[in-house]
Amino acid sequence: MRLSRFFRIVSTFYRYGLDDFFRGHARLGFVPFLFSLWPVRRRLTAPRPVRVRLALESLGPIFVKFGQVLSTRRDLLPPAYADELALLQDKVQPFDGRLARIAIERSLGKPVDVLYDDFNDVPVASASVAQVHKAWLRQPDGSRGREVAVKVLRPDIRPVIEQDLALMRTLAGWVERFFIDGRRLKPREVVAEFDKYLHDELDMMHEAANASQLRRNFADSNMLIVPEVFYDYTSREVLTLEWMHGIPVGQVDRLRDAGIDLKKLSRYGVEIFFAQVFRHGFFHADMHPGNIFVAPDGRYIALDFGIVGTLTDYDKHYLAVNFLAFFNRDYHRVATAHIESGWVPPDTRAEELEAAVRTVCEPIFERPLSQISFGMVLLRLFETSRRFNVEIQPQLVLLQKTLLNIEGLGRQLDPELDLWDTAKPFLTRWMNEQVGWRGFMRAVRHEAPQWATLLPSLPRRLGEALSGSRERESLLVEGYINLMREQRRQNTLLFVLVILVAALLLKSLA
Repeated sequence: MRLSRFFRIVSTFYRYGLDDFFRGHARLGFVPFLFSLWPVRRRLTAPRPVRVRLALESLGPIFVKFGQVLSTRRDLLPPAYADELALLQDKVQPFDGRLARIAIERSLGKPVDVLYDDFNDVPVASASVAQVHKAWLRQPDGSRGREVAVKVLRPDIRPVIEQDLALMRTLAGWVERFFIDGRRLKPREVVAEFDKYLHDELDMMHEAANASQLRRNFADSNMLIVPEVFYDYTSREVLTLEWMHGIPVGQVDRLRDAGIDLKKLSRYGVEIFFAQVFRHGFFHADMHPGNIFVAPDGRYIALDFGIVGTLTDYDKHYLAVNFLAFFNRDYHRVATAHIESGWVPPDTRAEELEAAVRTVCEPIFERPLSQISFGMVLLRLFETSRRFNVEIQPQLVLLQKTLLNIEGLGRQLDPELDLWDTAKPFLTRWMNEQVGWRGFMRAVRHEAPQWATLLPSLPRRLGEALSGSRERESLLVEGYINLMREQRRQNTLLFVLVILVAALLLKSLA
């Protein structure tokens, strides 16, 4: 950790008045006094959540990215801080296009002019860890090929990231040690989660694999387009994707002028989300408006695949049961689902958890279903669960954040969107597929390949098991016989010893 970086962070904390966090602290009350001696002018008197956001922005792209990830942890942060951090924009100063050329040539091993035709040195987008350039692939005969987006990792970013991560780990340890809520907020766990996301985004092959998986999942879809990955032009530092033509989803007026059916588009967003979650168990976890375009034919276009979430069958079943039970106001089923999941202590009383869920969720139903937020429902369930010492799974936190994005997007396109009306048939159909005869047949089809391998060898395995059982029985019998022999030998020795002692006593009395 470089000392100059540490002092810059301390100066930034003071400049934005974040020494407020230490005022009145029993063990760290001296910190504000030390800050008062700092030779830096204090700035701003805005609300503390605003000052936190501005401080992170001033510290650079890695801290901006950290604030974005932190904003997804609504299970840990007060709402005011989570809302403010969600405003962080990842608009970073681009680096020189000549450096991008050098990085591409070093990584792919060929000159840019051999790989691409008409490579544009001016980036079309710039973010925390990479920037995007427009180009065309160069055909073997030298002619122009497919139009592509070339995403290039920022030069020398890895040492900067490791340095900032080391500092974040140190700060997280201090928060956990010195603050009352330190352990509950799990700062070291949050930094570790950020570390994982960031290192995933630093590997363009990881993002390429995510894009390919999502593209396969939605092959021939009439709702979503995922760009093709060109692996011959992709490495850990460079990602080459099919260039996508469309309108940013946030530009509603342009979409309307282009004749896009906004109501259908909003329903598509909900259906795409639930298909990713319940059908595939693999979902794009960074679906903010900057990563979504709309094609001329009215389909969504997904971009930026650095962060994805995965769900097990168990996770999917838990979510479906909770959603259906909640919207049927079956709070007892919500409570028992939490207990069955093992996320609450086994001695938790279902009636107590049911009462807590009812207290939190019942007021929501005072509003029309079209105004109920699925994301807020999940958030309320997380808040209630925390009171009962539930460890919220990271994949579900990602899911909640994505659901909030999808809802906000859907209602921006269609304010009258009824998510429940759109989602309930999907959830009901999915549950019917998981239980009963259809669920049984699905499980049989899934397990059939393993059974085909196991069944022919079953007689041999059974014989081996029985043979092993006989061998174990024989060993037990042999051991018992040896034990009895040893016991008889010891009894004989004891008898002889008693006779000798009796003979000595009789001789001494004679």
